[in-house]
Amino acid sequence: MNAQLATRRIPLTDFVLTHTDPAQSPEVVEAPDLVWTPAVVPGGVHESLLAAGAIEHPYYDQNEASVRWMEDRDWWYRTTFRAPADLTPGDEVVLVFHGLDTVVDVWLNGTKLGHHENMFRPAEFRIDAELGPENDLLLRFSPPLAGLTPSPPAVAQLRRVARALMPDLPDDLDVTAMGPSPELTIASQRRKAVFSWGWDFGPRVPSIGIWRPVEVVVTPRAKILGHHVRTDSLDTKTGTADVTVRIEVDPALAGRGMTAEIHLTSPSGRTHRSTMPIDAGEAETRLSLTEVEPWWTHDLGRPSLYDVRIELLDSSDVCDVVTDRVGIRTIALNRSPAPDGGRLFQFVLNGAPVFARGANWLPASTMVGSVPPERHRQLLELARAGGMNMLRVWGGGIYEADAFYAAADENGVLIWQDFMFACADYASDDPELLREAQLEAEYQIRRLRNRASIALWCGNNEIQLLHGFAYQEYEPGNWGWEIFHRVLPEAVRTWDPSATYWPGSPWGEDTPEGFMAVNGVLDGDRHAWEVWHGFDAGAGSGEHYETVGEARHFRRYAHDRGRFISEFGIHSSPELSTLSRWIPASELTVHSPSFDAHNKDHPKDKGDALLEIVTGLPETIEQYVDFTMVSQAEGMKFGIEHYRRRQPNCSGTLVWQFNDVWPGITWSLIDYDTVPKAAYYAAARAYSPVIASFVHHEGTLSLWMTNSGLDRVTTNAAVAVRGFDGATVLEDEVSVSLEPSSSRVVWSAPVSASAHTYAWVGSGGGAFPDNRLFFADVKDLPLPAGNLRSTVTVTGETSAEVSIESDEFTYLTRVTSPHPGTRFSDNYFDLPPGAVRTIRVTDLPAGFDPADLVVGSYNGAAR
Repeated sequence: MNAQLATRRIPLTDFVLTHTDPAQSPEVVEAPDLVWTPAVVPGGVHESLLAAGAIEHPYYDQNEASVRWMEDRDWWYRTTFRAPADLTPGDEVVLVFHGLDTVVDVWLNGTKLGHHENMFRPAEFRIDAELGPENDLLLRFSPPLAGLTPSPPAVAQLRRVARALMPDLPDDLDVTAMGPSPELTIASQRRKAVFSWGWDFGPRVPSIGIWRPVEVVVTPRAKILGHHVRTDSLDTKTGTADVTVRIEVDPALAGRGMTAEIHLTSPSGRTHRSTMPIDAGEAETRLSLTEVEPWWTHDLGRPSLYDVRIELLDSSDVCDVVTDRVGIRTIALNRSPAPDGGRLFQFVLNGAPVFARGANWLPASTMVGSVPPERHRQLLELARAGGMNMLRVWGGGIYEADAFYAAADENGVLIWQDFMFACADYASDDPELLREAQLEAEYQIRRLRNRASIALWCGNNEIQLLHGFAYQEYEPGNWGWEIFHRVLPEAVRTWDPSATYWPGSPWGEDTPEGFMAVNGVLDGDRHAWEVWHGFDAGAGSGEHYETVGEARHFRRYAHDRGRFISEFGIHSSPELSTLSRWIPASELTVHSPSFDAHNKDHPKDKGDALLEIVTGLPETIEQYVDFTMVSQAEGMKFGIEHYRRRQPNCSGTLVWQFNDVWPGITWSLIDYDTVPKAAYYAAARAYSPVIASFVHHEGTLSLWMTNSGLDRVTTNAAVAVRGFDGATVLEDEVSVSLEPSSSRVVWSAPVSASAHTYAWVGSGGGAFPDNRLFFADVKDLPLPAGNLRSTVTVTGETSAEVSIESDEFTYLTRVTSPHPGTRFSDNYFDLPPGAVRTIRVTDLPAGFDPADLVVGSYNGAAR
């Protein structure tokens, strides 16, 4: 290989930064009184000032307000670098910023290279002519929303939505401060993450700066511009597949006799090779593979990945090389007629129907540039351990880092990928916005199209839903129609032609449901916000509720006939240990100023109406943590079980939300410190490939079995109804044989509802997790004292086992740790009388104290 022909990448990381009043010329940075601070790159100004000790952490206490000044300043980044060595005639030298956040001007050696206003696509500048032996690079980040005024389409939509919800609003009311983000009518005009300006789950801490890597890239004129490895067909029975490999090059290379050589190597080491001529700006070849090792989600098989190497050859010289890892798999969206009417919304992986079990992914911090790859991997591993086979990357955040998608590929987790548009009408008659949307889509599709995990490209979050609510129609117009129904689908067809494009989430096209079909129950996906918000969001089931609490209660899920539930959730607190790290001890009381500052939903006591029914109202911070965790865990358990019983009429549930952008009181299953909540474990059990669940209706107790796997399941289920006093009311043994992708009643009996009893089902062979049904709300249960006996056994430098037993029924039995990275094989589970459970504990700090592991339950403490 001729080394001088190969692409070379020289990272630039050693930046310093300072700030000035806005709209200053570059000469201002020469002022001797300016203070320059080492910059975190990739990262942002908040991370940099934090590292320098110049600001307090914006997540702690009420410090969010103390950093508001930062979004109104110009921020200057500066570095110097030497010219790349050994340049040869014909080399191209390009300065590549993989992510600039967001409004920025760039100078090299005093010459302005250009201007950029999109954090979602790179800024690239050819710099051959400007290079000297030593080079000075200067960037100016302007205030992200400078120069913008509220977008008329967004304001008009927001005003109509507000008036529909609150008819008595005055005509002159300023609606621009309403909604999930007060700046949304302005921010929708700039290609920056809209959650930057605050949302109902996070603070207003808008990231600014160099948030992705910077490189000086030296390439020969002959280089690979892009590649796509696409599975055209796959037969898992015969182990064969047809795969198309396409590469994109400079059209000027046509006719020069160049070739591309492809090496595709399976996990077991079998290599397939092919050579193709370069006779145009693109070239492709088809590989017929045998002994294929398919990529599956982790619950259906192995997420096998092939190594790809593509070499661009000029005679015997290798001009350029790209490497990748891909999965051999096919994925489609089945929208055929559903058994109960309407149409299915069912993902089909390698020919097998998938019940999507997962959650909505948010950025792992508002400071998006400094999230380390280890955090993405840690969270993806938690998703896999929680039984999840899909995450939806939400459209109000960011296109995630490569490390996120690599972890999804490796862990066998599908990705529903939104484009980054959310919750406002977009002025699609703005030619610059359309151009940015097109360039952004092309870049992101080409970047991610080879990922085995990408299951769907989705136009936006809730834009059609809100537009329809405001105008009762979705006709073409200046609200984003051009973006979501022309620009984005055309980009997907061009750059990832075998992929599925979906116009928005939610979206549906069932005519009889009228304009609410977009969030209806007969077609497409829906956001089930009847629960928690308490209004009919499209389920149309028509119940009447006497109280606000009943209208917000998770029992409403039982009336939802949706095809695919892409958002649903209930608020809860993180563990007390997490709150203690981010709220001062003096403020650790319910509804203290600092406590309420960490809850961005409104009103701050919104969940009280639900708690009043489920647990009663909390009087202490400890009760608040426990009670909200109970309502969330019980709600997620109830909802997931209901939706899975409807398989295949319902084919997916994605909980809102998986993770947190900061340490707040939110809908997340895993808090900002990566501590799973009780609901994470409840969802994990409900997300097992096979589950048993109870329904009690009109005096009959029924046991359902649900199988979302590829194989028939044959097992026994032990059913019992017992009293909390230990008395046995009923016992039975059920033999079950269940087809794959099916759900049905396998047992039923007349049982009177009583708060004093509960139903229990267990699997002696471990085919499904134990499960139970309470016949009353938790506050009305006569739970016993719940005295537990436990022992901790150290099994390694960072691991232990905790054995727990009880003579009485204990509810939400748990092990807690003061170390936020600690992982438990299970937690927050019910323990029937006489049962013994052993919990494996890992990722403890080296030399941990066994006394750090504390055992307790909702109704009692350990001894």
